[in-house]
Amino acid sequence: MSESCRLVAETLEGIKKRVVPGITTAEIDQYAEARIREKGAQPAFKGYRGYPATVCASINEQVVHGIPSGKKLKNGDILSLDIGVFFDGFYGDAAITVPVGTVSSEVMNLIKVTEESLCAGIAMAVPGNRLSDISNAIQGRAESGGYSVVRNFVGHGIGRELHEDPQIPNFGRPGEGPRLVEGMTLAIEPMVNAGGWEVKVLKDGWTAITKDGSLSAHFEHTVAITKKGHLILTKL
Repeated sequence: MSESCRLVAETLEGIKKRVVPGITTAEIDQYAEARIREKGAQPAFKGYRGYPATVCASINEQVVHGIPSGKKLKNGDILSLDIGVFFDGFYGDAAITVPVGTVSSEVMNLIKVTEESLCAGIAMAVPGNRLSDISNAIQGRAESGGYSVVRNFVGHGIGRELHEDPQIPNFGRPGEGPRLVEGMTLAIEPMVNAGGWEVKVLKDGWTAITKDGSLSAHFEHTVAITKKGHLILTKL
């Protein structure tokens, strides 16, 4: 898993350097697919339940599962990028949100708090804790920043399959759900909205957007529960 996860992290790092005003999300997708395949791996999302691309590229009010297109990114946009890789029998999965050009301090704060929400959740991913301790920590950090946590989509177990049990909501009371034990591998992924938490899916059947048109950010890491605590597999 560490091999597939490292390739996810390296691909996201390569994309990050290419996110500038004027580039299209289709160009980003082409770069990602070529990079993954040249390493002898496969894009995990392409063809998964009919998804047509390597990257989920979600712009501004798009929360998740935005399909890459010829639309050019503009200065002031924010872009959430979610990538999965299948390599040698195992999956890796991670997401980041990046500013396009120059964005406002309010937008940067949304990105910062969303990443901090992920970090708060990961901090609870240790043996002996309950699954909902992760969920509660994510919700607490996001809401303390004045934002809302999307409730329609969840994190998940990951390993020989892209989506495995358990599901990991990004909200809830602490102390509930299965006990975390050494050897679990989890994809933890808060999606945080500047406005309300409600979302709707567009006619393409994939792209989820905020119902109120507010901006949304998304961060994800694949994390292993270890004897000493946790190990972030998708971190360079």
